Amino acid sequence: MSFHQAFSERSFGDLPGWDDDDHLAAFEAFRRSAFHVLAKPYRGGALGVDFDAFAGAYTEARAAPPASRSEARSFFERHFVPMLVRPETGAGLVTGFYEPQVEASPVRTERFAVPLLSRPADLVDIDDANRPDGMDPYLAFARRTPDGPAEYFDRGAIERGALAGKGLEIAWLADKVDAFFIHVQGAARLLMTDGRRCRVTYAAKSGQRFTGPGKVLSELGEIPLENVTMQSIRAWFRAHPDRVDEVLWQNRSYIFFREADVEDAALGPIAAAKVPLTPGRSIAVDRLLHTFGTPFYVDAPSLTAFEAKPFRRLLIAQDTGSAITGPARGDLFAGSGDAAGEIAGVVRNPADFYALVPRPLVPGWKP
Repeated sequence: MSFHQAFSERSFGDLPGWDDDDHLAAFEAFRRSAFHVLAKPYRGGALGVDFDAFAGAYTEARAAPPASRSEARSFFERHFVPMLVRPETGAGLVTGFYEPQVEASPVRTERFAVPLLSRPADLVDIDDANRPDGMDPYLAFARRTPDGPAEYFDRGAIERGALAGKGLEIAWLADKVDAFFIHVQGAARLLMTDGRRCRVTYAAKSGQRFTGPGKVLSELGEIPLENVTMQSIRAWFRAHPDRVDEVLWQNRSYIFFREADVEDAALGPIAAAKVPLTPGRSIAVDRLLHTFGTPFYVDAPSLTAFEAKPFRRLLIAQDTGSAITGPARGDLFAGSGDAAGEIAGVVRNPADFYALVPRPLVPGWKP
């Protein structure tokens, strides 16, 4: 086959810092996908990395896992060829996300009054087959009505009470800004006041386009765009509590959740690729372009938030997000809790992305 023009073949020797990485840590994340695909294969992305070409790598990963970093490096070199991924414009970009950990109550109290909601019964999936004429083609969810699907209530309407009294509350938080960032991250660990520890993960959304508060605050002249981080946004909200709704309601998208267990405290939530995220080794990519399970080597020399050295790591594509668009765009999973949030909140760095493409897709390959 001929590769998509976004790909440019390289050798492993061309990858800065390749020999110094912990390939065994990346392999453990890859192996989780190898077991998942036994139940349901991943769909191939538009750049042409066919899922079936991973068969040999997945079979070996399940049957004979490497015992050392060097063996893991040999595994990836044996099964894959690195391809530099060309961005559509400018440079590649890497950002970070994490799983917040917050205190919550199972019942509403004077202190805990901000709900996390489960999926409403009248929220329906929408696609080209059932989308009414005139409805925004972006919308993938709608509200069931006697007259047919209609746009769902947005964030402002829901927070003003559009869904009150329907029994959708999973848990109650003390802070509206904390709740908003849980919506942004799509998951959270909850430390319940009754002593339980549980997790909420994404179930559905109201469907409108996402508008980040950083963009809003920059356009309002409150924070220069180059200074926008999660930390600077939170600081602005603390200084302007009377303007929180004004800013947050400009993001019309609202997220609904489902409850999940915390089965392994060292791992993150089960994400779009249906495996638990691995801190520092899972990456969210553009799902329309890339194939879940693809290893990506990310070279971001200016990123030092993870360690006090340039970020050069092998990661596995195991999530996606509405803001992650383009071939050379990724969102790193930093982990769970406040420390991970401090890292994720400052990650916004130019990066080179190398997709590790299965060797069966390389012209002239022989098993």
